[in-house]
Amino acid sequence: MAEESGPWLVVGLGNPGREYAGNRHNVGFMVADLVAARVGGKLGRHRRAMAEVGEGRLGFGGPKLVVAKPLTFMNLSGGPVAALAQFFKVSPGQIIAVHDELDIDYGQVRIKCGGGEGGHNGLRSMSKSLGTKDYVRVRFGVGRPPGRKDPADYVLSDFSSGERKELEFLVDRAADVVESVVTRGVEPTQNEYHGR
Repeated sequence: MAEESGPWLVVGLGNPGREYAGNRHNVGFMVADLVAARVGGKLGRHRRAMAEVGEGRLGFGGPKLVVAKPLTFMNLSGGPVAALAQFFKVSPGQIIAVHDELDIDYGQVRIKCGGGEGGHNGLRSMSKSLGTKDYVRVRFGVGRPPGRKDPADYVLSDFSSGERKELEFLVDRAADVVESVVTRGVEPTQNEYHGR
């Protein structure tokens, strides 16, 4: 899966702006920042897409990663992703979207390729702009909102103090999952991480 198969595009989904930085909806950005740091890709504004982008390699001579954080709001993420996929010549099967997931308990990370968007506006925008749902999703569980709290308000609120105690470790594990998908593939990664 190295260079001859082309680069991988790792997209962290979130909303730009300091006021959103700690939101549950922005966990994709947190993971993207860590993956970029690991591969030595300094994030900077891309000239052809509304996104911050960093490039690097996984290990010495390993697969090339393009790590991106769209600078549009979540529901318009697809435009920048499609522009970057075209610019870097990345096929949908080598695009990984990292996003928050309400239907998974907090801290659980699940991987899937294709399928529905589960009401996630960032994924819906990506699928529409790419013209396919056949890309990889790394789904970071944020759990369901307590009581009658509106899910939209819940994902746009910050992680609780209790959740923040574990957040750094969980973001680190999600970055491990992204690397595993790139180096080993979806199924071996599912087999290893879905039991945790």
